[in-house]
Amino acid sequence: MRDFQLPGRSPVYATHGMAATSMPAATLTALDVLRAGGNALDAAVAAVAVQCVIEPQSTGIGGDCFCLYAPSGTGRVIALNGSGRAPAAADIDWYEAHGMQALENTSAHAVTVPGAIGAWETLLKAHGRKGLDELLQPAIRMAAEGWPVHSKVSWDWGRSVDKLRKGGATPFLPNGTAPKAGDRFANPALAETLRLVARHGAKAFYEGPVAADMVGTLRGRGGLHTEQDFAEGLAAAEFVAPITLAWKGYDVYQCPPNGQGLLVLMILGMLGGLPPAPDGATGVIRAHRHIEAARLAYRDRDAFLADPRHADVPVKKLLSAEYLTSQRGLITDAGVIRDLPTAGESELPPHRDTVYLCVVDKDGNACSFINSLYENFGSGILAHGSGVMLHNRGCGFRLQRGHRNCIAPRKRPMHTIIPGMLMKDGRAVMPFGVMGGHYQPMGQSWFLTNFLEYGLDIQESLDLFRVFPTGGKLLVERGVPDELVRELAALGHVPEATERPHGGGQAIWIDHARGCLVAGSEPRKDGLALGY
Repeated sequence: MRDFQLPGRSPVYATHGMAATSMPAATLTALDVLRAGGNALDAAVAAVAVQCVIEPQSTGIGGDCFCLYAPSGTGRVIALNGSGRAPAAADIDWYEAHGMQALENTSAHAVTVPGAIGAWETLLKAHGRKGLDELLQPAIRMAAEGWPVHSKVSWDWGRSVDKLRKGGATPFLPNGTAPKAGDRFANPALAETLRLVARHGAKAFYEGPVAADMVGTLRGRGGLHTEQDFAEGLAAAEFVAPITLAWKGYDVYQCPPNGQGLLVLMILGMLGGLPPAPDGATGVIRAHRHIEAARLAYRDRDAFLADPRHADVPVKKLLSAEYLTSQRGLITDAGVIRDLPTAGESELPPHRDTVYLCVVDKDGNACSFINSLYENFGSGILAHGSGVMLHNRGCGFRLQRGHRNCIAPRKRPMHTIIPGMLMKDGRAVMPFGVMGGHYQPMGQSWFLTNFLEYGLDIQESLDLFRVFPTGGKLLVERGVPDELVRELAALGHVPEATERPHGGGQAIWIDHARGCLVAGSEPRKDGLALGY
């Protein structure tokens, strides 16, 4: 239990339904849907649509999504891959002929066909009770009328002014600058696009004037996209078989590659064969072991993770007991692994922006949902006629001929966004996630071990300080105790202060024994958990 004399907040308890998101209005929207007879999936879609309007730096309908859904009473976890594909003309020959060695984050070439809207419709048709016509109404209203900018949103927005100017996103810079906290921001063009989708379904996004606006914008900036690429995007979302690992009496579920959920399972698998650290959740041994397991997992991600339709991704080998045991054997409490190949360090910058939310309804259906533009405001490229900010998820590709993750026609890039689901005895016990792009596997595994191994409550597990190994450095938040930083340095890590906090999580624990829901919400974001 936390010290009530210190800053912080308690877990949230409820009985009939719960939602946890990174924006208060999105959480309230989800509860409104639940109380109006919608299920957890309906509530998640309505909430994320709101976030696409009022948290525009982190997410939007010009982005992608993934979902894990556990229908009550089925013992199943359903996974949906809502990530978009590269244009049909995106062949490595073209990039080599034009002397390109990497994709710039503000280039039209970093934009894949957005997958979110098609994914929302696919999910609702299969498992929802309501349709986009009803669920998009709160988002439409906020886009048309405007909504006050929240503190973290404003903080992020102010760091993206140059990108927005470069992308021609002048409507996102009222009076030439980023809105301040409390300023009301509206996007009437986006409101009209959402009205068309509400009226005609996802087809209105992938075909017709909206698609033409996005394609025209991208081609005007040198992109290879065509209206046919967007038309094919209507059917791009697909249900896939989730991957899972048994860990400490639970079954941890993730979406399979091209997402990086595999790394969560690898980190847990390595740590699971070790006893709890003797110095507890905040001790140097615990932190060091976790950092080392993450370094090994990220090394493998950069070598193997790709679109399985286009490349062999050895998921079974990477999750095998033999492989995880061999990797665990490299970890020693005496110091860092000195000979870890430098090629294993990710070439991607550590910070990306995403929204993660989770919802549990009165029937016990549990939804773990994530939606993203990748970087702050994605590519920064705005399709003015439709009000759609376009993501830059294509930065997950390599322009390296022969690499598993090399860009190719209609191929999905390596994806960072990952929802999580925890099951026990065939029942969902916790939808969870930690947003933050590249950081997410480290964040999810850190949260789970905080909660289930070291005994912190669900809110404390999100609150606890965070560290992240990347690029040969250990990025540490200001909340990491100075003594711990010194001890990690003594073990051979190279601590460096990070300007931005690591990630942002949400989680809902389903306490079947006591008949209640318990939730925590990320203090590094603007949101909260609420239930009824």
